[in-house]
Formats: sequence, structure tokens, C-alpha cells
Amino acid sequence: FLDFLHLLKEKYANRFIVLVLDNARIHYAKMVRAFLDSQEGATFHFIFLPPYSPQLNPIERLWKWLKDEVIANVLHRDQKDIAQSITRFEQHVLQHPDEVLRRIGCAA
Repeated sequence: FLDFLHLLKEKYANRFIVLVLDNARIHYAKMVRAFLDSQEGATFHFIFLPPYSPQLNPIERLWKWLKDEVIANVLHRDQKDIAQSITRFEQHVLQHPDEVLRRIGCAA
């Protein structure tokens, strides 16, 4: 996560960056807090979603879609078969951005 913050800072130099985050432990790590307390971290402002609020986190809708399509009620031969199913799902997602936006609640 800290590497991601560094990449954001590099890409959007001289910009104030607001991130909406869930309450994953990594977002509160000591290294992250130290970075945010430094001069370099002053670029960022975090807004945390309330705990236990998956309905507010669009990625949860994507995970549900993946589970419904790839895992639920599907018998996979082995781990390789699961990985291939996930890859097919990823390819579908990349080829259908409008459907993704609709499913995560970001488009009509």
C-alpha cells in the first residue's frame, strides 16, 4: 500500500490526493502512519468508510459477481481450473467496462 501511495504521489505531483478507504489493517500500518506524518504524506487525506459497510464499497460488488460467476455452485477439477475460470472472468471484465460500471453502481 505504501508503494501505491508513492506511485500516486509521483504521478500526481503537486496535487492534493483524497482516498476513500475501507478499514483494512494495511491502511493503518505503522509504516503508512509514519509516511502520512512526514512532509511527503501531507499530500494525502484519507476518508475511511464505516466499519462493516460493504454496501459502500463498490469493489465488494465486483467480488460478489466473481464469486457468483466463478465459484458458487461450480465444481472445479483442480486449482488450475479455478485459476483459468478467474482469468476468463477478468478478460470479460476488461472487455465490458460498461457492465462493470453498472454492476458496481457507478453507471445507469
